[in-house]
Amino acid sequence: MSVGFQIFPALTPMRILLSNDDGYFAPGLAQLATSLADLGEIMVVAPELNRSGASNSLTLDRPMHLRRASNGYMYVSGTPSDCVHLAVTGVLDHQPDMVVSGINLGANMGDDTIYSGTVAAATEGYLLGVPSISISLGSFEGRHFATAGRVARELVQRFSDTPFAEPILLNVNVPDVPYEELRGIQVTRLGRRHKAEPAVKSVSPRGETLYWIGAAGPAADAGEGTDFHAVEHGWVSVTPLQIDLTHAAQLAGVRSWLKLDK
Repeated sequence: MSVGFQIFPALTPMRILLSNDDGYFAPGLAQLATSLADLGEIMVVAPELNRSGASNSLTLDRPMHLRRASNGYMYVSGTPSDCVHLAVTGVLDHQPDMVVSGINLGANMGDDTIYSGTVAAATEGYLLGVPSISISLGSFEGRHFATAGRVARELVQRFSDTPFAEPILLNVNVPDVPYEELRGIQVTRLGRRHKAEPAVKSVSPRGETLYWIGAAGPAADAGEGTDFHAVEHGWVSVTPLQIDLTHAAQLAGVRSWLKLDK
């Protein structure tokens, strides 16, 4: 089926930087590189290890190494944000036309986007002035990476044919189903989750108490129009993100609380 894009050959090859948070060895990254291979010049710079949940952290307390794997991918001993930052500011001869991060194993929706290293890699590209897409597969089973790869290809080619007039950061989540079963694309807002499940305690062989971060809570705001609702009902969710965290509705209240209003 078609998810709503009419595809035309790109007039000029694009320079596309790929990254992720699952590590340079992840199958989702390999699928992404394969899906976009003939759309332009592909450069892969990804973390050496799985850095899921790294958010937008940068490594500032130590130097990092950049090495090339046997498959040609570059990998960095740092975070997803490190990978994109180093690639754009110190490795590539030219700024890329687009950053694509993924394909993540598991959805990045609602509050997850705050913690996601996949989203963070795309966000770093956006902060450096490069249009960026984060793309995730909507389950941890990883059955249909090819579906997400095909959606990523359509989005990148659509951008090549019709670029945005301003910087853009898109968070894309794709149901883990065969491509033909997708219902189409919805432009969505982020939903919200309940608070996380309690931390999980265990005891080391030395008797020390250890903790694991608890599982994410269930979706609280998952109504029509949210990313949760779209993916659950078989739609590709595309959410434009912004970086401004200012709570504009509270500006006046805080001024009053600080007795700054005259």
